[in-house]
Amino acid sequence: MARETAVYTHGHHESVLRSHRWRTAANSAGYLVPELEPGQELLDVGCGPGTITADLAALVAPGTVTAVDAAQGVLDAARDAAREAGVDNVRFAVADVHALDFPDDSFDIVHAHQVLQHVGDPVQALREMRRVCRPGGTVAVRDADYGGFSWYPTPPELDEWRDLYRRVARVNGGEPDAGRRLLSWAREAGFTEITPSASTWFYATPQERAWWSGLWADRTVASAYAERVTASGEGTAAQLDRIARAWRAWGESEDACFVCPNVELRCRA
Repeated sequence: MARETAVYTHGHHESVLRSHRWRTAANSAGYLVPELEPGQELLDVGCGPGTITADLAALVAPGTVTAVDAAQGVLDAARDAAREAGVDNVRFAVADVHALDFPDDSFDIVHAHQVLQHVGDPVQALREMRRVCRPGGTVAVRDADYGGFSWYPTPPELDEWRDLYRRVARVNGGEPDAGRRLLSWAREAGFTEITPSASTWFYATPQERAWWSGLWADRTVASAYAERVTASGEGTAAQLDRIARAWRAWGESEDACFVCPNVELRCRA
């Protein structure tokens, strides 16, 4: 049986939140936006620093968004994001997606972005999201697929980075290639009416390259991920330093581009 806990590999270092705060409903939940209507009740699972949450709240107002995360600290950042966006229809709570503390049929929409790759039992998580979603409502999930990432130029250190990250994520109980697994997980969780799609994040302008390479260089040596690499024995500090330098060099290339594929599902409850 899969375990129902997993270590969040990235942690909440500034370099991680730098990435998460870039996310909006437009660039990260576009597949769901057409289904949103004023007055809906929405659960945002794994809300992180809340930039997507704030956008969703504006779209369903005067309905309410309930934003939950396993980490209390990041909810403070999400509250700040809601306040800065001028939305007041969001409530926040700590929650475990494997055992959500809400009655059956509580929400019209249940949304989880880049969550299932980090949980110990994604099928149980989907069952819980289905349980709290009203009949006829939508459970919407989106996850990247690290095995499908592609980039140019192709320094060997970036292949090393991906291989190392995938190993550590799995040691921590997650599945970094979650994107390709979403459909199978949803079917196992009991969903029968599923609309799958895919979209990409693509970084190629000088500003995007600098941002993406810089946050991964910093994350590689300064975040909880770096600590977990060395603690797990999967890698060394010297190796991480070398990978971080390669990230920065890659970002300085005028030819550099990076493609992140994401798989997304809209599942009818």
